[in-house]
Amino acid sequence: MADERWTVDFWLDPSCPLTRTTARWITSLAGDVPLDVRWHVMSLFLLNEHREVDPEGDDEGYLRIPARVATAVRVEHGSAALGAFHDALWTDPDGTQREWPGDLGDALRRCGLPDGLASAGWEDGYDAAMRASHEDGVGRVDAEIGTPVLAVTVPGGELPAFFGPVLSELPEPADALRLWRAALLLAGVPGFHEIKR
Repeated sequence: MADERWTVDFWLDPSCPLTRTTARWITSLAGDVPLDVRWHVMSLFLLNEHREVDPEGDDEGYLRIPARVATAVRVEHGSAALGAFHDALWTDPDGTQREWPGDLGDALRRCGLPDGLASAGWEDGYDAAMRASHEDGVGRVDAEIGTPVLAVTVPGGELPAFFGPVLSELPEPADALRLWRAALLLAGVPGFHEIKR
């Protein structure tokens, strides 16, 4: 049983600071949980495009830019590259965690990706792939949601996908593991819908 692995399909909008914290939480579990993460793109721009008032205050659509670049990374270089890009976007070269995303080109260079991918942010060439990825993630949760979306596959099969957990700070290691176990428990309960505080 010890060698059985879990998989988390993790949909992220690269511009969301709370999602960044959840991503750090997931990757922090690596020493304690046999876990593989597959990174996918969702978009707050797409999530809110049907609303008369954008709750993100992004009336000009700037949130689309990093999501387009992240989609280009995922399409051209795969899941692991997207995870590295997301990490670099939120980390200074000295390893300090950022409060807001950094320069797209710099983040691409620091994780060994072509900095020319940054131009995808101002073009629509990856929009269809971005929308397909977004709809794949969002369509797994029957609720009004935000980012991130997680779909966990345990050795016994796939659990229902869920929005969150939304974290304002990175938990200490013991709490990070407790949160992982709680998330699995809640996701596995038939009919469970939502918890907030």
